[in-house]
Amino acid sequence: MRSKLFVPGSRPELFDKALAGEADALSFDLEDAVVESRKAEARQILGDFLQRVADPAVKRGKRLIVRVNPLDTGHFVPDLQAVVRPGLDLLNLPKPETAEQVLQAVAALEQAERDNGIAQPIGLLLNIETPRGLRNAAAMACAHPRVAGLQMGLGDLFEPLGIARRDVDNVRSVMFAIRMAAGEAGVFACDGAFADVRDTEGYSAEAAMARRLGFIGKSCIHPSQVALANAAFRPSDEEIAHALKVVEAAGKAEADGIGAWVVDGKMVDGPFLTRARAIVDTAVRMGLASA
Repeated sequence: MRSKLFVPGSRPELFDKALAGEADALSFDLEDAVVESRKAEARQILGDFLQRVADPAVKRGKRLIVRVNPLDTGHFVPDLQAVVRPGLDLLNLPKPETAEQVLQAVAALEQAERDNGIAQPIGLLLNIETPRGLRNAAAMACAHPRVAGLQMGLGDLFEPLGIARRDVDNVRSVMFAIRMAAGEAGVFACDGAFADVRDTEGYSAEAAMARRLGFIGKSCIHPSQVALANAAFRPSDEEIAHALKVVEAAGKAEADGIGAWVVDGKMVDGPFLTRARAIVDTAVRMGLASA
């Protein structure tokens, strides 16, 4: 999920266009992108769309996500009842702050699945958007197996506190904290939005930092950012070549009973092999290497 494109839930004319685009995932937004007067209309339109695109061939391999309204609003349960459909992969929960809230969301999600006859469990993507949520990120990520990942939400986190959004040190500190929380739970971390669509260099630099910190991808608020995210999270040819060497050498090392070995002059052991295998898996999925 290198690129995750936000699509307003009240703009159905954009749905098929986004589906035909290059983003790895689409995040349909029922929260901030939809005004109060159109919430009910948007959730119904989106639910119908998700039902229609449940066929994998129609989805074109994309991961489909819906950001619903927060748990403490009157929209949360109606959102779930409308969008928990066969085409949905992840439910994006905004502003959770405790493990107990995550469990409440899981219970509501399970009920919606029963009501709508959904057999394949839908995962949760948690937005880390408040100071309390950041402090409890690891506990929330570990709260239930339904949690698939954590996502940064720096606008909501920084702006009320007067924290400079474009200060690299500020951004990096939160990225690191979220990546560690995700790592503790064994789930992925996804970078958040970058509001200045015109600043392609800034977007790419932030995406590159996220990748160095082990994030799997970055959000896009405009289609023009999709190519930037895809490029930033593509393993380089050098990384792929080295990872292939590490994986190949691991087989011989295991046969020889060796726990640490040398590849290209560098010592390699278990943790490095884990990363190499992840790079190879990504390269294979992207058609950059053969299995």
